[in-house]
Amino acid sequence: MTVSETWNYRIKAAQRDLIKRAGGIERVAEITTFSKSQVGRWNSSTESDLMPLAAIVVCEADTGVALVTAVMAEINGRRLSDPEEEKRGQTSVFATFAEAKRHDAELTHSFSLAIADGYVSAAEADVADRKAAAQINALTEFRASLATIRAQGGGKAALRVVGGDGE
Repeated sequence: MTVSETWNYRIKAAQRDLIKRAGGIERVAEITTFSKSQVGRWNSSTESDLMPLAAIVVCEADTGVALVTAVMAEINGRRLSDPEEEKRGQTSVFATFAEAKRHDAELTHSFSLAIADGYVSAAEADVADRKAAAQINALTEFRASLATIRAQGGGKAALRVVGGDGE
């Protein structure tokens, strides 16, 4: 099977997100024992270098998030399950929804500015892709919170208004 150019960009974007979550280029170089220049090439959207499996495993273990592995699974028509899913509950649904909406607003704002001139540059596409990735992650967390509520049979959520009478 050949990996299309689209999937290559998805893997590169996941690598950049993973490097960012792991603390940046210098920290990833430190924990993977690869050079800063090599990690920089993995982090660059204009370089073709892909992270080796050993570096992916180290970074994903360090961050606790399987960003690159999830994209590789998706390439092969698979999904990863989240072992933390059962820990989510009613209170997290509010926080995850708010976070998803925040990322939605950031993507909408930045992409609206990008398309205002009727042209999307490669740099603007890169920014939009990063914001879309953040939104996807936030929506995934929100969906996991909803799934937990469904699995628990629903119920009243703990919601209160702050600043009203008696506060």
